[in-house]
Amino acid sequence: MAKRSVPEVSAGAMADISFLLLIFFLVTTQIPNEKGLPIILPPKKDENTIQQIELNDRNVLTILVNSQNQLLVEREPLRIEDLKEKAMEFIDNRGRDKHLSDSPKDAVVSIKTDRGTNYKRYIQVMNAIQAAYNTLRARHMGITSVEYLGYDEKKASPSMKQKYTAAKKEYPLNISEAEQTSVGG
Repeated sequence: MAKRSVPEVSAGAMADISFLLLIFFLVTTQIPNEKGLPIILPPKKDENTIQQIELNDRNVLTILVNSQNQLLVEREPLRIEDLKEKAMEFIDNRGRDKHLSDSPKDAVVSIKTDRGTNYKRYIQVMNAIQAAYNTLRARHMGITSVEYLGYDEKKASPSMKQKYTAAKKEYPLNISEAEQTSVGG
């Protein structure tokens, strides 16, 4: 009986097939586009020209978020559900209450988080503050918050564009993010 030899597999063909599969997966794979937070950052300034801005304590709403995701607003515990109303009351005070802002233009919302703060809680805080500003701007324009969020500059009438610009000028988005503290610090 004659012994059969085992056929040899061509390594060159395997390399070609592997390369073609790699190219195929690289071409057909879609990488999701993460959008993140739509925040416009100020232009970078030279460290030598950075200036300290002095603010009246009354015009600063201080929000602290600790590593357990608990809120302290003006040194008082607050539920996330109540943050929007608290921010609106502060921003639109117009000098009525001596412990709140002088005017919407002077009002600054300062947010300070801990390194252990959950990203979800941070987003909830930012959304609540943005919602407060959007609601106040919508009221100023005489429309609902939903209409304000659906504002499309291309489709808006000239009078609506003027109202929108005036509302943004009346309620400028003044948010200050303080440097994070370390856990337990």
